[in-house]
Amino acid sequence: MPKIYIAGAHSRAQTVAHYLTYLDNTTEIIAYLYDNDEDNPTEVNGIPVIKLSGDTLLDTSCRVFLGVRGVNMEHLSNTLTQCGMKDIVPVDADLDMKLRNEYLEKYYDEQGIDFLRVDMLRSDGSVSHDISGRIFVANSVFDGKLSDVYEMINEEAILQVGANLTDSRIEGCKFFDNTGDNISNRNKQFCELTGLYWVWKNATEDYVGLVHYRRHFLLPKDWISVCKENDIDVILPVPLYVGPSVEENYRMRHVSEDWDFVMDYIKENHAKEYEDVVSFFEGSLYCPCNMMIAKKEVFDELCSWMFPIVFALYEHVGVHEDSYQNRYPGFVSERLITYFFESRRDKYNLVYCNKNFLK
Repeated sequence: MPKIYIAGAHSRAQTVAHYLTYLDNTTEIIAYLYDNDEDNPTEVNGIPVIKLSGDTLLDTSCRVFLGVRGVNMEHLSNTLTQCGMKDIVPVDADLDMKLRNEYLEKYYDEQGIDFLRVDMLRSDGSVSHDISGRIFVANSVFDGKLSDVYEMINEEAILQVGANLTDSRIEGCKFFDNTGDNISNRNKQFCELTGLYWVWKNATEDYVGLVHYRRHFLLPKDWISVCKENDIDVILPVPLYVGPSVEENYRMRHVSEDWDFVMDYIKENHAKEYEDVVSFFEGSLYCPCNMMIAKKEVFDELCSWMFPIVFALYEHVGVHEDSYQNRYPGFVSERLITYFFESRRDKYNLVYCNKNFLK
């Protein structure tokens, strides 16, 4: 039976722990470890959470997985080394993607659901078609510079979001979220949703999508042909596991009253699917980042359903003083997008796609 430690104690660490123990149920987590002054729990599902110090006794023969943000990994790794740990594994973007896909393949198989990624499908080129596609890359002049080099694919184009809040323009950019029907003024709170709204109201391609300047789908080169020949309606990011449920995870990380309002709104305005919504969010999977590619008419159907909910929440809440929690429209929409498509699998042909994360 492999015994391991998990460094970190919050959502990211608990997700790593779930992947590892689900994939190998003989895995035993000895403890969660941390070395900062954050408000950490004393235990997670009965497993102790230990603050590291110079005299902390650990089983140095065990492997420890770093389930923390990248900016915290080096410092925590140094602390663990000082404690005598030798087998330290950072759960970086690549390892997270590997674990997530392995977990989902097993989970969906046990649920009797096909786990399909767009890269698993093929185009034989036998279908003649003339179909357009454009993936808009949400980018703001306020975004930090990337150290990683990324070459956009032919169908990607930068969409400057929050364009109405500044006179500065991204060099070479041809699309701006303050043209046509738009909500560019709300970008400080809505973030990439001002781009999603703009695509809904202004884009005309057959397939449209939204990604981020730091996050792009890892698509096959012939993705449009693959979508056409396999009649794909929508591509979403590979889902993320969060515990103890999507709802409870939101309440732990964000403002519970915002979630309460959304649920009350759905109960009043979408009564027929309210119980399905509640049941779905008792589960633990959602597709993060507000990224998607879809047939334009499918994209429009999602937006027509979702934005009235988000706008009602915005009118109700207004501004949160905390700058992170003030991005609540985007936090809620990630969950709503996932619910919309997962609950309508009988209507839409849904596949997933891995994404990168640029530094």
